[in-house]
Amino acid sequence: MQTAVAGKDDLRRRSATASLRRGQSGAVAIALLSASALTPATALADPLVTLPAPPFELPWLPSPSGTWTITAGVGGEYAPDFEGARRSMLSPVPIFAIHRAGAADQFHGPRDNPSIALLDFGDLRAGPVAKLVSARKANSFTELNGLGDVKTAYQIGGFVEYFPIDWLRTRVELRQGFGGENGVTADVSADVIVPLIERLTLSAGPRFTWESTGATAPYFGITAVQALASGLPAFAARGGAHSVGAGTQVSYRVTPQWEVHSYVEYQRLLGDAAASPLVRLRGSRDQTTVGVGASYSFDFKIR
Repeated sequence: MQTAVAGKDDLRRRSATASLRRGQSGAVAIALLSASALTPATALADPLVTLPAPPFELPWLPSPSGTWTITAGVGGEYAPDFEGARRSMLSPVPIFAIHRAGAADQFHGPRDNPSIALLDFGDLRAGPVAKLVSARKANSFTELNGLGDVKTAYQIGGFVEYFPIDWLRTRVELRQGFGGENGVTADVSADVIVPLIERLTLSAGPRFTWESTGATAPYFGITAVQALASGLPAFAARGGAHSVGAGTQVSYRVTPQWEVHSYVEYQRLLGDAAASPLVRLRGSRDQTTVGVGASYSFDFKIR
C-alpha cells in the first residue's frame, strides 16, 4: 500500500503521461488494455532505435544527445459537438509526449497538449507544445446554420510546468493560432496528485483559459451577413477571460510501459464566449467532457 506521503521519486515513477483533447471510442482503450497483459512488468527495455547526432546544436539549449522516452496512445472522449454546444458526441484523441529518459516520470493531465520537454530540471520542465483545433462545419450541426465554416486551426507555442511540492503540479501553455483562428490562447492548470494504492493515482484541480480576440471571434462572433442567414443577432466577440473550471483523473499503471486512465473535465464559458447569441440562444455555457485512454512508453537514443 502506497500513501500520499511517499517520496518524490516513488510518486513520479507511478505517474504517467496521458494527454490531449478529443478521444476515441472505449473499444480502442479496451483493446490496448488487453494487449498490455502480454507486456512483461519490467523496466523500459533498451532503446528501440538509435538516431544520429544532429548536424548542429543551439547554444542556449541542452544537447539533445542521450536517451529519450516517447509516450503515445489513443483515447475516447465524449465532449460537446463544438465549443459552446449543448449536445455532445464521441470522438478520438491522440496522446503524445517526449521527455528525457531517466528523469522521474511526472504527472500529465488530459488537458495537456502534445509537448517535448527540452528543458528538464526535475521539478521544472519546459519546451514546445502544439494543438490541432478541428474545422467547424456549419452544415454539420443545425445550431450553426448560416454561420459559415471555420477552418482547421494549428496552435504552436510553449509550455512550462512546475512542482512547487511533491503532490502539486502547475502548468501553463501559451499558443499562437494559425489557420481558422490567428489569436493567442493561454491555458493555466493545477493538479493535486494523490496515490491511492500501488500503481493507482487520483488527481484533481482548477482550470483557467484566456484568449485574445483573434482566437475568440471566429467561433463566437456573428457578422451582419451571418445574422441575416442564421436568424441570430449580430455580435462582435472580443477576447479576455474565456473559461474557468476543474478536472479530475484516475490513472493506473498496468506495467512500466502501459498506462490506462479515465477523466472528467468541466469548464464554464466566460466573457464574450458566454455572451455570444450562439451560446445564449442555442448552446450552453456549461461544457463537460468525459474520456478514457491508454498509452505506451518506449525509449529511443540520440548519439
